[in-house]
Formats: sequence, C-alpha cells, structure tokens
Amino acid sequence: MSEGWTPDPARAQPSRVGRRKSREARARRKRGRAVALLAGSVVVILILALGFVFYKKVIDKPAIADDYAGPGGAVVVVEVAKGDTAREIATAMADKDVVASWEAFYEAAVANPDMGSVMPGYYAMPSQIPAAEAVTKVVDPASRVGALVISEGRQLHDSRDVNTDAVKEGIYTKIATASCIEDKCVTYDQLNEAGAASDLDSLGVPKWAQDSVRKVPDRDRQLEGLLAAGSLDFDPTGTPTQILSELVTDSVAAYTATGILESGSGNLSPYELLVAASLVERESKPEDFGKVARVILNRLKVNQPLQFDSTVNYSLDTTEVATTDADRAAVTPWNTYAMPGLPATPISSPSIAALQAMENPADGNWLYFVTVDKEGTTVFTDTYEEHLRSIERALESGILDSGR
Repeated sequence: MSEGWTPDPARAQPSRVGRRKSREARARRKRGRAVALLAGSVVVILILALGFVFYKKVIDKPAIADDYAGPGGAVVVVEVAKGDTAREIATAMADKDVVASWEAFYEAAVANPDMGSVMPGYYAMPSQIPAAEAVTKVVDPASRVGALVISEGRQLHDSRDVNTDAVKEGIYTKIATASCIEDKCVTYDQLNEAGAASDLDSLGVPKWAQDSVRKVPDRDRQLEGLLAAGSLDFDPTGTPTQILSELVTDSVAAYTATGILESGSGNLSPYELLVAASLVERESKPEDFGKVARVILNRLKVNQPLQFDSTVNYSLDTTEVATTDADRAAVTPWNTYAMPGLPATPISSPSIAALQAMENPADGNWLYFVTVDKEGTTVFTDTYEEHLRSIERALESGILDSGR
C-alpha cells in the first residue's frame, strides 16, 4: 500500500463514555437557556399584571356621580308615587333637576335610614342642591305639600257653631291651606269658583253622577260628597280645576272599590247611595251606621219624610245638633222635614264605612231613631209612640236644647 494520510490516534472516534458526557453537557446548556427564557417570561407577566392593576385602579376607576355643590335654585315639586323604590325616587329627583344625577341621590339615600319613612305624595324641593341635602329634605315631613286630610262628615264650605261661634273649616279651606308653597296658595274663592263650573268632565265627576250633579240647584254645592273622607294627595302646582279633578278622581276610585256601582241597595242609584251615606255619617256613630241605613231605606220605601236635623243644618250658616221649628219648616232642596225623599246632594263627605253601611244595611223594621244623651246613645224604634218616649229622654238630657 502506498504512503498516504495516516489517521491521528488523537482524532480517533470518541469512546462511549466520552459521547455520554458530551450529550450531558449539551443538555445542561439547553436547560440553562430554557430556564433563562422562563425566568424572562415570568418577569414580563409580572410587569403586565402590575400594569393591569395600575390601569384598573388609576385609569379605569369608577366615575364619581355628578353632584351639585349648591346653594340651590327655584323650588320645584316632586311626586313620590306609592311603592316607589329609592332608585325611582332618585330618578324623579334628577328629572326635576333637584340633583345632578340619580346616582348621587341614590348613594346618599341608601346611607340614610330615614328614607324608609318617606310617604307617597308631593314634596317641595329646591332645585340644584347636593344630593345629601336633597335626601335630608325629602325625609323631613315639613317638605311635603298637597297633603289633605278630610275628616268624616266634613262639608265643602265653612260653617259656624251656634253655641261657641267657632268656625268649622270646610274642605275648600283645607285644600287652600295644603296648597301653599313658599306662601303661594290657591285660594278658597278660586276653588269655590272652579268647583261650580259646568264642565263636569274637567272636574273629574264620574259619568254615573253627572246627570244628578247637573240638577243641583246651587252650583257652589255641586261637588259636595264627591271628595271622600280620608287622606288624599294633590299636586299643588296645578290650577284650581286640576286640583279638584285630581281629588275627585281619587275619591271616586275609592267609592267604586266599595261596589257602589253594583250594589243597587234599596233600588237607589250610585249617586243616591252616596247622598244617603252622607246622612248616615252625620246622623250616627259608626256602630249604628247599619241601623240608620236601614231606617233610611224603610222610610223611603213608604214615602215617609226622613226628618233629619242634619239636612236642616246643611243649608244654614250656623249649625247645632238641635234645630228650631222655623228652621224645620223652611223649604229647601235639602230639608227632609219639608219634603219626602233624599236631599238634593250629599250633605257632607261620607266615610267608606258609611257608604258600605248603605250598600249592606242591617236587618230591621225601624222607622225612628233619636240620640238620647250627650254620650251619643241612639235608640231605634218601630212605632211613633216608642219614638216619642225616646224623645222625652233626649229632652231630659239636654241634648236637644237650642242655642238660637
């Protein structure tokens, strides 16, 4: 064999041990690079996470609700409807520009435990005030306006007591007082004029009463009895006609709920039931309502005059329990001594209980009753002879003494 290149023993192929060590070294280098890459990734993730937290807390933090700083502007009236939640009240406040945003009012409202005491109705509120101040005002009962309480047996117009000369305020006076906002009020005369208008639809008079109301001989009295006894609310910013319409509409709803349209008790129309209920209210205590209702129906059935002193007093400027012979003899559209049948209108605002008594009267044959003492004890009798004996008891007690 000719001379040529001879392999260098030093460059010979590595042994198996050498090859294993070489592979381990390469693996260690790869693992080192992987660890380094992983560590770098963790750092990047941490930086990104910290950046996101910073963004949420600083850049993307919740907006502060818009709020006024005060001092406040013109007074507006806000309605709180029955069943309104704090959110709904807040929206109403924002809509009327009392507060800058409903969110600000809501935040202040949920922090005030007195919000739970806010009653449905109307509230006089300054516009453009801080939300916390608005909440403080709405929970203050003094902010409520248009809140009317009509006591049972109250009449539209003022009357004066014969014996004490005290004035009993009528419903129109009560409405005028409740209508005041910053000393601006609807007046008694404005209400009386509006209540006498011929447009009965504009006054909220129901269809079932309109024919009878049109026949009322004194237009000033045509709404008598159509404003129910109880607690009512009205928007005091309305016109006198709008105020009366709101009150009549709510009252009629209360009457309708009793079943007045379906009753037909004694073959009376709904309006006649209302008239009779006003007599029940003025003539007796609640425990006797059912019996008085029966007396009314029994007398109407036989066309016997009702002869109620309350109907005599109705058209008088001064009133008392007793009436004089001259008063009872005076022929008026209301005096049931001078004519049979019901008076021309209700003589007061009856309670729901009195109306229900007319719709569901007690059973009995009574034709007479009289209150026999100042405690209000009422005796019911079937015959005139028995009634005369009851009158003697009443005379002895002094309840029938007249101050005229």
